[in-house]
Amino acid sequence: MSEKLDLNEIRKEITLLDQDLLALFAKRRALTLNVAKSKVQQIRPIRDQQREQELLIRLIKHGKTLGLDAHYVTNIFQTIIEDSVLNQQAYLQSLANPNIQSPMVSVAFLGDKGSYSYLASHRYFSRRAEKIIESGCQSFAEILQQVESGQVDYGMLPIENTSSGGINEVYDLIQHTSLSIVGEITQPIKHCLLTAVNTSLDKIKTIYAHGQPFAQCSNFLDKQKDIRIEYCDSTADAMAQVAELQDATVAVIGSEEGGHLYKLHALEQSIANQKENHTRFILVARKAVEVAEQIPAKTAIILATDQKAGALVECLLVLKEKGINMCKLESRPIQGRPWEEMFYIDVEANLTSFALQEAISEMSPYTNFIKVLGCYPIEHITPTSVPSSEL
Repeated sequence: MSEKLDLNEIRKEITLLDQDLLALFAKRRALTLNVAKSKVQQIRPIRDQQREQELLIRLIKHGKTLGLDAHYVTNIFQTIIEDSVLNQQAYLQSLANPNIQSPMVSVAFLGDKGSYSYLASHRYFSRRAEKIIESGCQSFAEILQQVESGQVDYGMLPIENTSSGGINEVYDLIQHTSLSIVGEITQPIKHCLLTAVNTSLDKIKTIYAHGQPFAQCSNFLDKQKDIRIEYCDSTADAMAQVAELQDATVAVIGSEEGGHLYKLHALEQSIANQKENHTRFILVARKAVEVAEQIPAKTAIILATDQKAGALVECLLVLKEKGINMCKLESRPIQGRPWEEMFYIDVEANLTSFALQEAISEMSPYTNFIKVLGCYPIEHITPTSVPSSEL
């Protein structure tokens, strides 16, 4: 007869192991910061992907001797490596910009608690500040106005989404400001259908949503019959209204994480058109930042070309000749000038680099207007791959 297992005792043992793991994670993080400190004088890049791959292969092999699946080990340590890289970058940036470091920051974002902009703001500053003073806004224009007037230190703005594309309003507004882009963060978007009370999908008659989530969940919504859409200024506003109504016939599109702040429950999960759905946010401030040499940088440029055949192509050829990778090109109409467009270009290069300085100079003759919107660290960390033979 097998020995009877005590579930409570097993859970206590797991809890103790989890606490030990957290202590080890904290110790490992402290050691990686020492690595960053050693790179200050040597000006070595933050990432060494060959070493990362070798590390993962060693860990996978050792994990197999312990009965651990290769994919399990890989996923855990890819997350740990990403955390290490971002923490090292944050540390080096604090050294490069000592005048703007503060334990407390104020940030304006769209909506209120629970919005995707709120979640992105807290995620970004979790490595950079001990306290965040929040300022929820009803529009992108209000966010920019609060930063420009000095009411807040930073503004968090969504700039593009993998499902619905560029956020045109942000592109149109940012060209008229004196602000600089000083950071970016990519926020996973996991749209759910949230309700305030226990109900079923066939009872839902009204769905509250911001325009962007609505567009990103159009396939799911098209399948629903006799449902009315109530558009809201932000996802947080939509969640607050549904929470207040406490009605079994209404729901809201939002994140499960944000919904918890309003005591909402997920009726349907993963309702976005694309399962891999992400929004890239940019952080704006009144002053530009310096990007440490060891950190991969991105520079945002806005320009208007001459009305001549091939003018934009000439600009892009300059970037190619300088070996500068362009990772984003977006066009927007120039207000008051029919059929003329402004181009937003993101390149993977530090503004202080000789190549980019030369490129901007050589592009100028082909443009009527050119302006650098900001140079900032690349926050998206591509996971180091492992050869399939090792998995």
